[in-house]
Amino acid sequence: MEVVRLRYGNTNTFFVRGDMGGLLVDTDMAGSMGRFFKALKRAGIRMGDISWAMATHFHPDHAGLLGEMQAMGVRVLLLKEQEGYAGYSDRIYERMGAEYRPVDRAKARVIPCGESRAFLAEMGIGGEILHTPSHSPDSVAVVLDDGECLVGDLEPWGYLEGYGENEGLRSDWERIMGRGVKRVWFGHANEKWVERVDE
Repeated sequence: MEVVRLRYGNTNTFFVRGDMGGLLVDTDMAGSMGRFFKALKRAGIRMGDISWAMATHFHPDHAGLLGEMQAMGVRVLLLKEQEGYAGYSDRIYERMGAEYRPVDRAKARVIPCGESRAFLAEMGIGGEILHTPSHSPDSVAVVLDDGECLVGDLEPWGYLEGYGENEGLRSDWERIMGRGVKRVWFGHANEKWVERVDE
């Protein structure tokens, strides 16, 4: 497995390359498709390498291109825990007047996080997807068996003391760290976008 970071806006996009397919995790804002294509080219990734695309959560800066990609033939994964939130950005983009295509939820594959290991194995990716609702109710983290972890906007574990009695954040990190995570990839560059657990 390999994790490739694609940077073409304010949000990190990650491509997880498995033995039999690839998973795209998060996209930037609507309107950034041209920059996305350039980032793919720089990384040596073809659209055909993307078997599935998903969002760690459905805020506008993490799911802005999913509907457009779906219309181009990329299959979209929607976790059952996210199902009621997949349209969260639709009205925001409508108010912005942005060129935005919503995800067609009827055409997405919906699975609960508990079935994610079998789903990822179809691409030759060892790992699972965990529900991490302390950032938003629909937030998930992709935890790979090689110790890599993609957490979207989950607050870094170093902030735990500052959050006091935020048991939700503590619980999310305890479940993630219980999987033997060695390196965490965050969604934004204004935080540490990658942090090694053993440093």
